[in-house]
Amino acid sequence: MIVPADMVEFMKQLARMDVDMSAEERLLFSVGFKKTIGARRASWRILESLEQKETAGEQAGVTINGYKKKVEDELRAVCNEVLSIIAIHCLPLANSGENVVFFYKMKGDYYRYLAEFSTGTEKKAATDQSLMAYQHAMVVASSELSPAHQFRLGLVLNFSVFFYEIMNSPERASQVAKQALDEATAEINSADVEGYKDSMLMMQLLKENLALWTSELSGGETSKDDDVVMEG
Repeated sequence: MIVPADMVEFMKQLARMDVDMSAEERLLFSVGFKKTIGARRASWRILESLEQKETAGEQAGVTINGYKKKVEDELRAVCNEVLSIIAIHCLPLANSGENVVFFYKMKGDYYRYLAEFSTGTEKKAATDQSLMAYQHAMVVASSELSPAHQFRLGLVLNFSVFFYEIMNSPERASQVAKQALDEATAEINSADVEGYKDSMLMMQLLKENLALWTSELSGGETSKDDDVVMEG
């Protein structure tokens, strides 16, 4: 059985062979790195929460800050490696709408991960790059993929999370999510959709996020610190 670390190394080697990936290869490439980055993102959020509860200058706070910086260095290294592979080996060879959307979405995701913990000019640069990647993916998805296509819905899901978490705009996040849901619902109700189950899952996640954001905008009791925002 291939463990995640081995999967990542194998997929890095495959990407560097400069061939357009198949659907299965795309999935392995994405999942391998997602497992690698996911654990570190979760650790960073825990450390960030703990650090905020400590008094500045106390030994516990200093220790937590040291661990957090170590995790940030690891996150930065993984994100930069993924983004380099995508830019050099994946996007130049993407020859279908699905692949272009997939890799631009992935580019937007990993710049978003950088923006989550960065500050100052580094945060602004990562935010700008993430926004541009998501916007480019949306342009291609709008012309190449149907409203209920699982890749288009997954893109919208993460783009709306970008607006909420990075841009601090639940209004824009809600607008993007609601429009996509309306368009996808109309199509699913009127036609057979390839990847129906995956599309329905993306729509459910969009609905859950939209409910959270709508409650926040209407003055509900949910707090951003307590929200569990779903992403693809």
